[in-house]
Amino acid sequence: MPKQIYLLYGTESYLIQEHKQKIIEQTLSPKDRDFNISQYDLEETPVEDVVTDAETFPFLGDNKVVIAFHPTFLKAKPDKLPFDHNVEALLQYINNPADYSVLILIAPYEKLDERKKVFKQFKKNGEVLSCQPIREWDMDKWIQKIAKDLQITIPESVFELFAQEIGTNLMALRKEIEKLALHVEKGGVVSRELAENLLSHSAEASGLKLVDAVMEKNLGRAIRLYKDLVKANEEPIALIALLASQFRIISQVKTLKQKGYAQNQMKSYVKAHPFVIKMALKRERAFTNEELNEIIQQLAETDYIMKQGQMDKELAFEMLLYQLINIKNHEMV
Repeated sequence: MPKQIYLLYGTESYLIQEHKQKIIEQTLSPKDRDFNISQYDLEETPVEDVVTDAETFPFLGDNKVVIAFHPTFLKAKPDKLPFDHNVEALLQYINNPADYSVLILIAPYEKLDERKKVFKQFKKNGEVLSCQPIREWDMDKWIQKIAKDLQITIPESVFELFAQEIGTNLMALRKEIEKLALHVEKGGVVSRELAENLLSHSAEASGLKLVDAVMEKNLGRAIRLYKDLVKANEEPIALIALLASQFRIISQVKTLKQKGYAQNQMKSYVKAHPFVIKMALKRERAFTNEELNEIIQQLAETDYIMKQGQMDKELAFEMLLYQLINIKNHEMV
């Protein structure tokens, strides 16, 4: 049985959408959803108007859902608005909600001020649901859940691609898996090749692939990746910065590993996503400290040449890839 009052807060839009939809489905029949759902933006509408709507009987149905976004008065420092919210009216409603209405407040903020009376009343009389971004180690569970919802199979060997290309954005993850589901249809299995071809590629992920091409001494693949990034309007100078960032992380991780640090301890020293640290730990084994220092030096020199206009940027970048690959004189570990 759904409660009458909900507060959804956090920056993960997928979880907000999922909770909101579930509450609506529990409250209203499909035929009532066209008439008995109201939505407000509290940056434009006073909260007392929302309360008035919640107190009004539903139209052509037994129940109604009233949704209000952006309750800035729940933040530690509320945003300045052209009007004042009558929070007292909301408090009175929370203490005595209409039994035919479900009120949902959606606060897409990282933090709320939990000391405020209105927040405490939400916890006491309603339900407060946290919708914060998921952790990197929860990704596998969500990939399996979304794939199951869409009635397709994604092998565990493909999971790494999602983390690499998408990170922990659940809304983006859902959209990418939906795209794959359209190609394999219900009951189908997503192959690694299909995932590599169809997943939207981020610049950071392509930077990781360029690092891999250097490790593999595969100049042809490195050039192809570079050309794809140029087609996606990535600037050669920005790509040098991206590569430099990846190799610095690999160098940092290698140094920390040599000092005896575990992966979970490294995140305090390396300013990067846990997945990036995890991948750097795999890659550091293919380089000596001297090679990493030389690679970073080559990147700095090419960056200088480009910024001084001493050579065509695209030619300079292709020559850089050739130099980086030839720094490597031993096979991958």
